[in-house]
Amino acid sequence: MCGIIGIVGQGPVNQSLYDGLTVLQHRGQDAAGIVTYHDGRLYLRKGNGLVRDVFRARHMQELVGNIGIGHVRYPTAGSSSSAEAQPFYVNSPFGITLGHNGNLINTEALKRELFLQDRRHINTESDSEVLLNIFAQELLHQQPLHLEPEHVFNAVGAVHRRCRGAYGVVAMINGHGIVAFRDPYGIRPVVYGMRETAAGLEYMVASESVALDALGFKLIRDLAPGEAIYIDLSGHLHTRQCAEAPQYSPCIFEYVYFARPDSIIDDVFVHKARMRMGDYLGRKIMREWPDHDIDVVIPIPETSRTSALELAMRLGVKYREGFIKNRYIARTFIMPGQTERKKSVRQKLNPIGLEFQGKNVLLVDDSIVRGTTSREIVMMARDAGARRVYFASASPPVRYPNVYGIDMPAAHELIAHGRTEQEVCEAICADRLIYQDLPDLVRAVQKGNPKLARFDTAVFDGDYVTGVSPDYLAALEQRRAEGKIAVRVPRQAHIDLHNTV
Repeated sequence: MCGIIGIVGQGPVNQSLYDGLTVLQHRGQDAAGIVTYHDGRLYLRKGNGLVRDVFRARHMQELVGNIGIGHVRYPTAGSSSSAEAQPFYVNSPFGITLGHNGNLINTEALKRELFLQDRRHINTESDSEVLLNIFAQELLHQQPLHLEPEHVFNAVGAVHRRCRGAYGVVAMINGHGIVAFRDPYGIRPVVYGMRETAAGLEYMVASESVALDALGFKLIRDLAPGEAIYIDLSGHLHTRQCAEAPQYSPCIFEYVYFARPDSIIDDVFVHKARMRMGDYLGRKIMREWPDHDIDVVIPIPETSRTSALELAMRLGVKYREGFIKNRYIARTFIMPGQTERKKSVRQKLNPIGLEFQGKNVLLVDDSIVRGTTSREIVMMARDAGARRVYFASASPPVRYPNVYGIDMPAAHELIAHGRTEQEVCEAICADRLIYQDLPDLVRAVQKGNPKLARFDTAVFDGDYVTGVSPDYLAALEQRRAEGKIAVRVPRQAHIDLHNTV
């Protein structure tokens, strides 16, 4: 999962891009990058690490210009090489930089096409570089003497025809403007907004509305599936539907876990969706376990708090904060490698003993993916003196790999894959396990926007909206296994190319 941002401003945008990326930091902690345009040149800075680590004062001073894009990344195949930090750059046509959130599922076929038909070289294992070269080649096919919006939109339409998978994209065309587009299923989110300044209107695109809020931009709307937006250097905004048969199927896991609760995605308030998840889960407990003996509901920080509070209210039992989080430890879900993930759980969370001693505790989390964190937390609750430890998940069992940009591609790593709910309960050492029902999860999100008739729920039911072959899943699992070697290699130095692009 990654975060993208782009701004066409009336003054320097370097600080706004930086601030926007810090707001989107939850979407990726592995690498960050910013590229700006000024007077015919691109200025790029990217590297491994958090936004605050990649950009120092000297780097910010060199990122000159009133237009730019940015990206935060985490790897989906185990690789943390700084060579794959984004935005990527290609010099023809015009000079294009691009940042991508999502994952293509026909990358290998596209690589062959680019080499055999287009004579383009791909230098990394990133599908984002492939997507950039596809877009660049299709723009080149337009053979524009003077770039017009229709050329950009025609190129995006060709990308939709060639690329399969999930993609929220922001790109900057040297000397012309910024283009952003969303895959024909709308799996990954893209929003745009505007703000008025004394010098004129400024426009911004981003993965989540919260980035716009933080910078004082007014949210206009989400891009529709398959839609593209093009903002030229003069600040003129153009939009067009570029897909032939778009279908709204956003990733439901954005609402469960990834998006910040203060974001609005496809007209759904994430915070309220999570409230409804907790309410529906509470209703299920009352229906299936009316004589429960739960003394207290305790959330597992951070994303489950909203659901846990509503669940406690539905049950009529106490809600308490039982874990203190060390905010300086990276997310275990994002952290590459199972050993690092397991080790960090007890470093990240510390129980408040008095909230557990002698009580029957219901722990609430947004999901159970690998089960490593869940098991460790259950054991922490027992060590803190809990009499019984129950566990509730605000989402259904995660049984299938994700192929659209979330780091859960290997089925055998998912604790619920091939196991019954009771077997998962025993595996995480809980006394009872309650999962959200998939229809209730869909209702919890859909209630915010009834026009969303379908979601990508593949991690729960194996129904991939783009269609995925077993051979692709096997190849992805192998790639992940090979990528694990890379995470043990020391991180490379930051890439600083602001004078070489």
